[in-house]
Amino acid sequence: MSMLRKISVFILAAPVLVAATIPATAFASTVPSGEQRRDQSIAEIRAVIQAQQEAWNRGDIDGFMNGYARSKSTIFVSEDTVTRGWQTVRDRYKKKYSDRAEMGTLKFSNLEIMPLGADSAVVLGRWKLKRAKDQPHGRFSLIFRKIADGWRIVHDHTSAAAPPR
Repeated sequence: MSMLRKISVFILAAPVLVAATIPATAFASTVPSGEQRRDQSIAEIRAVIQAQQEAWNRGDIDGFMNGYARSKSTIFVSEDTVTRGWQTVRDRYKKKYSDRAEMGTLKFSNLEIMPLGADSAVVLGRWKLKRAKDQPHGRFSLIFRKIADGWRIVHDHTSAAAPPR
């Protein structure tokens, strides 16, 4: 074999030999595993819910509404009423919670976030409002979808616990 040919073979083989000496785990860490993607989705959804709570407690209903998909197909269910569409849900909140006293301080708790796939999840949790006159509370279940804007609520079913007698 000529010297030029030996050098050419070496140049072509060198990257393969170097790559073969790097442990496979070094490559695996650059691509998120299914569990890492799941954990990331849960963290992102938790951040949306936290941002909603913070916006509410600032008296910012529009900021709170950023957690919902801005779509005509967004659904909010409460009591015996189904409200459809982001704008209609927003209008409902603005009417029902017309001032800071009505809004009170919101606390979400007992969150259970269950991814259903790469772009959907169900969230179960508790809510509580602390107001001067009362402390309504209850449960909610949310369906989140990952859309262009990130994780957003597409379906919200919220119920209030019966007031104490």
